Amino acid sequence: MVPVDRRKWILDLLSKSEKIDIDQLAEQLNVSAMTIRRDLTYLEENEKVIRTHGGAILNKPTVLETPFQAKEGKFSNEKREIAKIALNYIQDHSTILLDSGTTTLEIAKRIKDKQNITVVTNDIKIAAELMDSEAKVIVTGGEIQNNIGTLFGPLTEYTLENLHVDLFFLGAHAVDLEAGVTVPTFEKASAKRLMIKAAETTWLVVDSSKFDQKSFAKVCDLSLINGVITDDGVNNVMEKKLKEYLTVIKPEGRVPFENRGYCR
Repeated sequence: MVPVDRRKWILDLLSKSEKIDIDQLAEQLNVSAMTIRRDLTYLEENEKVIRTHGGAILNKPTVLETPFQAKEGKFSNEKREIAKIALNYIQDHSTILLDSGTTTLEIAKRIKDKQNITVVTNDIKIAAELMDSEAKVIVTGGEIQNNIGTLFGPLTEYTLENLHVDLFFLGAHAVDLEAGVTVPTFEKASAKRLMIKAAETTWLVVDSSKFDQKSFAKVCDLSLINGVITDDGVNNVMEKKLKEYLTVIKPEGRVPFENRGYCR
């Protein structure tokens, strides 16, 4: 097989598999591992693949920042279902950290009548939603990201470094088995890492469109999160793989008794 055909074969295989292994490819194609490495180097230089330890993954376009108004109406039913499930994990007298985003905004809408809880957020729209609620609301402060509503920067990070909360609902732009949780900017990634560190328990709250996607800056590996609350659009293969890293909760599944409350 000539190099151009071999590389096309590798790309076809990657379109069906999440990752390829150099030694296995060499055996399948009856060539040396060095030949496969040269092929992968060529494909990486042409931005077709991303090299990993011992293999490669397909290079997919990264997810970019989306203005609030553009994403507010997308997957609205799924986000409401996720928010409904999230309520099962909120206990009286608890302190909750709500990440910025439209899914966490749906959670905020559902906890407006809850008493005896404290909500900390880095999202001005969430803060405005809870302004007339029964909850005690704390805003991190910081610079406002225009057209988004997220607070970020040194003041935000200073506040987060001095917090300890019971529960954190983490939003994300993209989730990938290999890349983990990713977002469009380093500033957002840094803030989210501090939120995870500040919380006893972290639940990722994302609709199914966010899976098998990558964005620019890494927040964390999936193993650092307690679980994910998502919608029933997640396919069985992805759900099975996700469960190797964390607990997966979807609308059709009841919250297991042992997973209620705080588990870290």
